[in-house]
Amino acid sequence: MNAPHTPHRPIQALPDQLISQIAAGEVVERPSAVVKELLENALDSGATQITVRLEEGGVKRIAITDNGRGIDKDQLPLALARHATSKIASLHDLENVGTLGFRGEALASIASVAAVTVTSRTADAAHAWEIVGSHNGTVAPSSGAPGTTVDVQDLYFNTPARRKFLKSEQTEYGHCAEVVRRIALARPDVSFSLSHNGRTIDQWNISELAKRSAHILGNDFAEARLALDETAASLRLHGFVGLPTASKARADGQFFYVNGRFVRDKLLVHAVRMAYQDVLHGDRFPSYVLALDLDPSLVDVNVHPSKIEVRFRDSRSVHQFVFHAVQRALAQTSATAFGSVPAPLPAASSLGGDAPAGGPGIWRREQTQTSFGAQFTNTYAPPGGGTQPFFAEMPGVAQSTAAYGALFAGTGASGPSPITQVEPYVATPEAMAREEYPLGFALAQLHGIYILAQNTKGLVLVDMHAAHERILYEQLKNALQAQVSGQDMQVQALLIPVTFYADAIEVSTANENQDTLKALGFDIAALSPTTLAVRSVPTLLKNADAQTLARDVLRDVREYGGSRVLIERQNELLGTLACHTAVRANRILSVQEMNALLRQMESTERADQCNHGRPTWVQVEISALDKLFLRGQ
Repeated sequence: MNAPHTPHRPIQALPDQLISQIAAGEVVERPSAVVKELLENALDSGATQITVRLEEGGVKRIAITDNGRGIDKDQLPLALARHATSKIASLHDLENVGTLGFRGEALASIASVAAVTVTSRTADAAHAWEIVGSHNGTVAPSSGAPGTTVDVQDLYFNTPARRKFLKSEQTEYGHCAEVVRRIALARPDVSFSLSHNGRTIDQWNISELAKRSAHILGNDFAEARLALDETAASLRLHGFVGLPTASKARADGQFFYVNGRFVRDKLLVHAVRMAYQDVLHGDRFPSYVLALDLDPSLVDVNVHPSKIEVRFRDSRSVHQFVFHAVQRALAQTSATAFGSVPAPLPAASSLGGDAPAGGPGIWRREQTQTSFGAQFTNTYAPPGGGTQPFFAEMPGVAQSTAAYGALFAGTGASGPSPITQVEPYVATPEAMAREEYPLGFALAQLHGIYILAQNTKGLVLVDMHAAHERILYEQLKNALQAQVSGQDMQVQALLIPVTFYADAIEVSTANENQDTLKALGFDIAALSPTTLAVRSVPTLLKNADAQTLARDVLRDVREYGGSRVLIERQNELLGTLACHTAVRANRILSVQEMNALLRQMESTERADQCNHGRPTWVQVEISALDKLFLRGQ
């Protein structure tokens, strides 16, 4: 194939119009990019009410009106000029960006590929003023309320080649609507209205995050989420994480914000994904709405033209903080975490900012030291108010140990073993009233699969295999962590080293991180500038694909400063062991065994879900049973 002919031209300065159109290629990828830039400008102006009007998917028209501070008459020509902004004035401002927009390129780039009209009025102005991008900066009187309207029409009218790359009207509208949803989710203190082709599609009034997220993500998320609010040094992570039962087949329910800016950051996505590794396996994706607040000087938002990626000064600490915060939130899903059996949240229409009565409260962990490994103070705010320690000691747990130990012993091929005699649990009215045992007391076993128990709320149904599997998994994991704590990882030397082709980055990563790799149980050495050899792996992973494992470890060491691949593989292995060891279906359990299992569930982290994210128990309240039998009707 012949190389394309490049005409020889002298070096020359590009005209401003062409410069803006080149910039527009980066900033104005499609109509949704225009919507994003204009919405960010509206929020930066202090607006509390924003209206978005679209026509033909935003290609024909995008008009965004806000009630913000407005722009002075004399400043309007600068609003359309390149590299003109009110948001930064020095390098210090750039390194401490506290606004959503700051480049000073958006309006100029948009005006270079569309017909743009800006109408604005400040609070002290007698009337509004208008400037049309194609009229050489002439400002004329106009009408309008305080605030700003940016009207963008005929996108790419002067660059028809770009317009041909756009998709159908409905597809482009879908991208625009998604941008509005993301920004509306970040700012529940601002009302938003979205219309398309003259018809109002969505409207969100000023509310709290709980109600706004329920409106945007739906009732399925609202009824299966945990509130999170955790701080460490200058970092704060808050919002909602969905229970595994709210997982989806696609990652379209994931919203992460850094200082109010929606981002798709690989480091943050990885941290959250790893936090779900104990409760969500396979190809399911968790749903969450999380906001990370930190000092602007600790994050660089100027690394991508669309500002959707960020770079942290201490990425490893941020990764660990987010990972542990979400992991701790998900860990507190045993029956005792809320002091009573969890109840679903009410319908989205009744949600407010705080957890409603009868639903999950908010757990908080405070850390006053700057070290991420410092001790935390744990408190839980119940729905009714007040706080309580997050892990209260459960009465009767020790009593169940003997019976539960027998349950372990009775899962082998030789059949059930004798049950150690323990004092039976008696469902006295006093014990029920005190709610000493949130999962109640066993009544019977159904088809050798489910345990039926009663508590103060009504009937509890337990999947005994799934529940036992989670308990075993947590115990195996804790035993493994205790075994390797304070000593070197047990490794398996390979009889024949596994060699594979590696690029320069992988080779340099292996050479520069030998101590870290050995601490993780790996011996990976460079045989040549393009070849790596795996000589040993952790004993627990001796049957894994050594080449794939080595590549994953090297990638994580390079990206995150330490590897979580080992933990992931261990967790998968432990999950398999727990599944094969857990009590099987059709195993007949005594009442003591069933109660022992209930007590152990109450004291086990993540006991509400099995290792695959499915529920281990459900609550059927008395009112629901009354309704089935038409009692009181």
